[in-house]
Amino acid sequence: MSAAGSLLAVVPAASVLLLTVALRSRAVDAVAPLRLAVVRSVLLTGVYAVLVVELLGALHALTRSTFAAAWLLFLAAAATAAGLRQRSSRPAPPSAATPRPVPVGAVVGGSPETPEPVATSSGPAPTRTSRAPSGLLAVAVDTWRTAGRGERLLVGTIAGLVLVELLVALLAEPNNFDSQTYHLPKVEHWVAQGDLDFWPTAIHRQVTIPPGAEYLLLHLRLLTGGDQLHNLVQWAAGVVCLLVAARITAQLGGGRRAQLLTAFVLATTPMVVLQATSTQTDLVCAAWVTCAATLVLDGLRRRTGWGTLLGLGAATGLTAVTKTSGLIAVGPLLVLWGLAQLRLSLAAKAATSGTAANPATPGTAATAATPGTAANPATPGTGANAATGGDRRPRPAGGVVRTVGGSVLILLVAAVVVGPFLARVTAEFGHPLGPPRLRESIPMERHDPQSILVNALRIAHTAFDTPVAPLRRAGAEVIIDGAGVIGVDPQDRAITFGREIFPEPAWYPDEDRVAFPLTGALALIGAVVALARPRRIDSEQAGPLRAYAVVVLAAVLLHTSMIKWQPWGNRLILYAVVLAVPLAGLWVDALLRRRGANSTRRSVATLAVVTVLATSALAGVLALSYGFPRRLVGSGSVFTTSDWDTRFLRRPQWADEFRWAAAAVRASDARRIGLVQQNDNWEYPWWLLLRQPDGGSPDLVALQSVLPERPPADPSSVDAIVCTGSRPACTKLVPAGWRLEFRGYVGYALPPAR
Repeated sequence: MSAAGSLLAVVPAASVLLLTVALRSRAVDAVAPLRLAVVRSVLLTGVYAVLVVELLGALHALTRSTFAAAWLLFLAAAATAAGLRQRSSRPAPPSAATPRPVPVGAVVGGSPETPEPVATSSGPAPTRTSRAPSGLLAVAVDTWRTAGRGERLLVGTIAGLVLVELLVALLAEPNNFDSQTYHLPKVEHWVAQGDLDFWPTAIHRQVTIPPGAEYLLLHLRLLTGGDQLHNLVQWAAGVVCLLVAARITAQLGGGRRAQLLTAFVLATTPMVVLQATSTQTDLVCAAWVTCAATLVLDGLRRRTGWGTLLGLGAATGLTAVTKTSGLIAVGPLLVLWGLAQLRLSLAAKAATSGTAANPATPGTAATAATPGTAANPATPGTGANAATGGDRRPRPAGGVVRTVGGSVLILLVAAVVVGPFLARVTAEFGHPLGPPRLRESIPMERHDPQSILVNALRIAHTAFDTPVAPLRRAGAEVIIDGAGVIGVDPQDRAITFGREIFPEPAWYPDEDRVAFPLTGALALIGAVVALARPRRIDSEQAGPLRAYAVVVLAAVLLHTSMIKWQPWGNRLILYAVVLAVPLAGLWVDALLRRRGANSTRRSVATLAVVTVLATSALAGVLALSYGFPRRLVGSGSVFTTSDWDTRFLRRPQWADEFRWAAAAVRASDARRIGLVQQNDNWEYPWWLLLRQPDGGSPDLVALQSVLPERPPADPSSVDAIVCTGSRPACTKLVPAGWRLEFRGYVGYALPPAR
């Protein structure tokens, strides 16, 4: 990566930081305003990144210069917005002639005063007015200074894991299996073409799977000229998940300790640890889903403004363009938002009409309301204007119209983000969800209760897998025998992906499969308690807790009824795990602060919690140290393995074969090279090995195509052929008289003249 590429790669990160300053909430009652600003900035940046790709792709201008110009323009806009925000936050100089008392929200000693929660380890604290620390560093220092020993241990563990993950992400070459097949080849095709048009290919996932995460990779690819920073996209998404999950915990009433417990449980989840250094897409999807969730929770107690509506639309669109399965959670979240907005309208109407004659009557909605609730229309930010003389009494019909209008706006914004991709897919295949083979391979094809139950049990078995083999076998036997009793074949292709066979071990730390028994158990318990006994967690947040638990459980149930079981299904449900972890943090915190139990029971509960957390930390550390296919120690360590060999840790026997075939093709001076491969073969190594001497993309064309409207290239039109997978399939496409060489998985063919 060149020095210019390094500088350009910093621009997106700098833009996010500047936007975080510019988009800091002005509401005095905003929960975790800094994290809310992060949510706003990453959503705005994500939408900008997607729309830049779509616009420049339509103009056939996917080049480094155009992307550099786009990001420099965005940086300038972000810097301007941050500067204006800082200037508007400065107080006017006091007038010597008319001194006035300093109210809450004015400036004292150069810092704005804002209501700041007093963080304690026992739960949410009352609000006090204090001088707000200026900047993220000041907040971090203040938090560390007031934290207890246990909280500091949690912070240190989280920070240590995140920083070491960053190190691995920077040192390791991209080596995810799916990335070799379709994630990264997709990016290289765009760079070679200069646009987003579909191309003939034998790997349909290169064009049919939503490309949102790959759009982000495309920016890094063009700005830096290579894939050295590709792993940072998922790493950044993991950081966003930690921050937003902690904010969700705060929105549900959790104090600092509960928020740290949430972040700790999530940060030590092996699937999160391993994917944070990968070029997979599941953490990116989870980040957009949690952004939607935190904005929805903001709408439970106040009417949603235009900015939040745009944010919800952005989160929905980014989820859809990244991984459509994430919409399984976003859908229930938006339903919750709509119901909450309607309830707020009706509550405001009831409060207004019920207190018009005597607003001060004890027991009425107006006096019973607490600040920040819908029953107090005078609360700042709720949309009421009690201070003015105008009559702004909410009307039920008006509330319905506003909610419907807001819903339409959300969908319109989402359509702007995902619409261009869906339009291309529809034009190509006649269906927005792609060809029949895609629509039938992953979604459930049977929806009778018995089949859904068996599918859910198999998904749960894989998600909660442990190294205890007898336990795994016993659980699988119970599921298989039970499926037979209710008349369901547990290996039925209608509820099972491809030719996979249940059960499949998933306990070992592999980025595509690793189970999450501890995180899953804590999240499940937290969800059940929040649903059945929410007051045990927080007596003042019973409604929001129960509503959020319903959404989480609905997402899980919808997932198990819509997505077939598959051995790597644990990563597909990662978005739901991230969404559920705040309930785990809240429940554990409530367990630690229970005062009604006797000392023995409290000691046992504390010991159990400490044991679980220590085990979780150990699991995270082991996943980072020995995880596959990127690890710190042992065979395949990022410190001792060469760059090329790191790329092939999944299939080390292929490393020399690709080099051997590519060297022969390069020696022949071939310019136009044909590809022969099957649906799950590795294509990306060819893009690296066959680059032009000046670093330009090679001219690679497919000799097979699963796209009916895009025929493959004629084998006689190419100068050489490279093959992966099946030698018979390659032989059928090699012109007569050509020399074919094959070595294991890889082969090549050259004409007689070469």
